[in-house]
Amino acid sequence: MRIGRRTFATLGPLAALGLLAACSDDGGGSDGGGGGGEGDFVTDLTFGTGGTGGVYYPLGGEYATIYEDNIDGITVTYTDSGASVENIGKIFQGEWQLGIAQSDTANKAVTGEGEFEGAQVDNIGWIAGLYPEAAHIVTLEGNGIESPADLKGKKIAVGDVGSGTRAVSDAILTAYGIGEDDYEKFEQDFSSSLDLLRDNNIDASVFVVGTPTGSLGDLAATNDVKLVSLEQDKADKVASESLYEVYTIKPEAYEFLQEPVTTLSVAAALIASTTQVSPEVGYELTKATFEFADTITLPQGDLIAHDFALTGQGEVPLHPGAKKYYEEEGLL
Repeated sequence: MRIGRRTFATLGPLAALGLLAACSDDGGGSDGGGGGGEGDFVTDLTFGTGGTGGVYYPLGGEYATIYEDNIDGITVTYTDSGASVENIGKIFQGEWQLGIAQSDTANKAVTGEGEFEGAQVDNIGWIAGLYPEAAHIVTLEGNGIESPADLKGKKIAVGDVGSGTRAVSDAILTAYGIGEDDYEKFEQDFSSSLDLLRDNNIDASVFVVGTPTGSLGDLAATNDVKLVSLEQDKADKVASESLYEVYTIKPEAYEFLQEPVTTLSVAAALIASTTQVSPEVGYELTKATFEFADTITLPQGDLIAHDFALTGQGEVPLHPGAKKYYEEEGLL
């Protein structure tokens, strides 16, 4: 089988939300907003990933190959995207069928909260929790940032508008009493934020990504990089009021790191359309996700396992195919 690799002119998060709102105004529903109903299942799948500088894009590429090589009768084309919000929006529209999304963002989508207020998504199904994603507060030595409290008055990249990263950034800054008027925000994707930091155009960048991420290692090769740790009580408070979990980035994650960093995490989750991906294909996708995890070349491949599969699922319904797989494996 051949994997199609093409890059779409992707919508930004706000445009994706606009599409969601439009569908909601038109009545939504899995037949209308979802772009399909029973009998409208497709086998030519488009897989929304993330920016090319993060983990979602290469991971999606490797899984696209795995799925095509091991599931009869399907093709999988992966594309870069604005990540969680856009991937969910495109699936809701019936334009894409697979996507990677932060678990908290997926939960907000199905409950119609946060970025999805007034645009409840009803056609995504949980395939698998893949690995934990940690919030990284990155700065350079000499920028005078020892604690998140020091971000007040600074120039900070906080993630794209409507992104999962932006939501985590807001939660952390709020916990430290830093409002939107207390800093200069740069709404950038992951890769662009590191370029701004490298060129001293910003003081810090906050992003949520699988640990370790090679792009941060690349930055550290030419700059004195620092990861800023949350105070334990602040991390505990944010976690208790949200879908985030307290997480520790261990020193061995990055060569420049000398001590553990306390932060917050969510799950990176694979989701699929319930109106365009049949239960049979959903089952095979779930099965292949775990059976071939050991062939993933990224460090995150070592973390993809049954014991993390339902982490962060929350209110997101299982895709019927995934449900069958987990029942067979004794996980439900």
